Amino acid sequence: MTKVYTSIAAICAVLLLSPAMAAEKKADAKPAAVATAVAKVTATVTAIDYKARTVKLKDEKGNETELVVGPEATRFNEVKKGDVVTFEYYESVAVEVTPKGAAAPAAGQAEYMEKNKPTQGPGGTIMRTATMTATVEAIDYKKRTVKLKGPQGNSRTFTVGPEAKRFNEVKKGDQVTISYTQATAINVTKPEKKK
Repeated sequence: MTKVYTSIAAICAVLLLSPAMAAEKKADAKPAAVATAVAKVTATVTAIDYKARTVKLKDEKGNETELVVGPEATRFNEVKKGDVVTFEYYESVAVEVTPKGAAAPAAGQAEYMEKNKPTQGPGGTIMRTATMTATVEAIDYKKRTVKLKGPQGNSRTFTVGPEAKRFNEVKKGDQVTISYTQATAINVTKPEKKK
């Protein structure tokens, strides 16, 4: 669970520092924010090694990457040099402050995978979710820092940007619930034939 805490903590820091991403809840509720990001990348298969289960990809900007493809990709043998791979990436982080003692600090994670149908090209969707509750151990309103203690007893201090409204309402002992969702859809298609 330490890995979950570390990755969520890093995302929390990004959320608190990203002005364009935060959206607040109703004025009568405790401070909360949601951040989302969506990206789409298209690349072409430039080399493939079926034995080593690796594939080299070149994106539209000419950047090359080599990926190791896990055994869960059961249709890897159908991918060929020249195929076009599209990655659609979605990420969402929600941070909510709840009153002191509302929940004991906890962490959990889940993963879901759906493969493309046989009538579709190789690919599928992987979704990961993680939730963590941390306790506000210390807060400095002038410096705009908050120290959070996770369920494993790990503590970390974050700087909260000026765009995070109602920071003055967060109190020592409050619980901060962080929910993180990441989904990646991968689709492999044959290259379009030039006319």
